[in-house]
Amino acid sequence: MTRLLAPTLLVVLAALPLVLKDPYLVNALIITGIFTICAMSLNLLLGFTGQLSLGHVAFFGIGAYVSALTALGFDVGLPFGLRVTYEGGSPLVGFGLAIVVTGLAGYLIGRLSFRVRGAYFVIVTISFAEVVRLVALNWVELTQGPLALTSIPNMTLPLPGLGEVALRTKIQNYYLVLAVATLSYLVIARLVGSRLGRAMRGLKENESLALSLGINATRTLTIAATVSAAMAGAAGSLYAHYIRIIDPDVFLFSYTVTMVIMVVAGGKGTLAGPLVGGLLFGLLPVALRPVMAPEAQWIVYGAILIAILFVMPKGIVPALEALTRRRVARAEPNPALEAGAQP
Repeated sequence: MTRLLAPTLLVVLAALPLVLKDPYLVNALIITGIFTICAMSLNLLLGFTGQLSLGHVAFFGIGAYVSALTALGFDVGLPFGLRVTYEGGSPLVGFGLAIVVTGLAGYLIGRLSFRVRGAYFVIVTISFAEVVRLVALNWVELTQGPLALTSIPNMTLPLPGLGEVALRTKIQNYYLVLAVATLSYLVIARLVGSRLGRAMRGLKENESLALSLGINATRTLTIAATVSAAMAGAAGSLYAHYIRIIDPDVFLFSYTVTMVIMVVAGGKGTLAGPLVGGLLFGLLPVALRPVMAPEAQWIVYGAILIAILFVMPKGIVPALEALTRRRVARAEPNPALEAGAQP
């Protein structure tokens, strides 16, 4: 049953714009989809390697700024009287650069912090996110600081005979986010099903035993961090070109908390968990907004999260899997009982 959950969600989500007429709801789905991509990328670390990154929003923000600056261009002074001027280019190139730059940042952070891991990795990721936020806030010549980067062009896609076509409508951006989310899901599924993925799970379950079997812990975890950061950077790029304005608030710690909630509530270490958690906690504020005050919304939001964790401590998807196994076990005949019932 749970194996069909992700394909079923994909079919339902692909059909949603055909029945939704409210642009507000489509916008909410786009933002939810972007943060679900971030949650999937975080789950690769938290769920499959057991490493908690509380600075994951740094890669999201770096991806947003790299992609935006690649499209807008910049003119910035450097030490020793040097000056770098770039006129701007295709948003699609910015999307690719966002993935490369954030992947490289993830690799460097992994190489530095995975030699010690545990609480040290958490501290390094939080510190890294704060340093990047301060750079974005204070390097006004490049990032415009609190004034924000504005008029970021829409994402473009190459079409034969038409060149690059800008994706301006909400429906176009919705299907772009859905396509990137689907590709991210497939990459993660392929990765965790490979030999490398088995090594990740081995390190999570019993690191000493995994090391005794010859698994290179630093290399394995660094690869996971690199892929995870690159996916978060891709989500940041989509966010920048959809919202078309970004400022240092893109590095808010609350965004990381949202990603962690999506992963834990949906079921960390499962492929479908971040999808379910992302949709639930991404759309829950939208559902609550028309019926209660903002203060009450967050109370209900927190109460639902606590209730889920009390009733389903491993998350929604593992709970569904356990329920399915129990039902299948009850439905299957017991050969021992049948043999005992025969005369």
